[in-house]
Amino acid sequence: MKVLIDTNVILDVLCDRAEFVDASLKVWKLCEVGQLEGYICALSIPNIVYILRKELTPEKTQQLIQQITMIFTVVDLRSSDISSAAQMYTSDYEDAIQMCQAARIKADHIITRNIRDFKGSKAVALTPSELLNRL
Repeated sequence: MKVLIDTNVILDVLCDRAEFVDASLKVWKLCEVGQLEGYICALSIPNIVYILRKELTPEKTQQLIQQITMIFTVVDLRSSDISSAAQMYTSDYEDAIQMCQAARIKADHIITRNIRDFKGSKAVALTPSELLNRL
């Protein structure tokens, strides 16, 4: 199963967010061992680094990016994604980009905690827990 992982799911693991870390970590591990084809939007990586900037040295940033790119396939950001997302007229442009990318790579699901932001997506959005329950 091919899944696009939203930034918030990655941050649940990296920030050890108590309420969400268990399910998000299980999804991460399934991607790591190849039981899921895990993808992440190229835009997510600079966003993650920005959010974690106070805890990251340049060396830790390099290690983090290396770890993420070893586990997840990074979906390149194309100008067509940018244009298509702008035409969606959604309140969250970043999520619109992810919807366009999920459609382009023919992802089965977008894994996120913000299901409502992905209404209208060709790839059905699921929370990490919902995905785990379906496996």
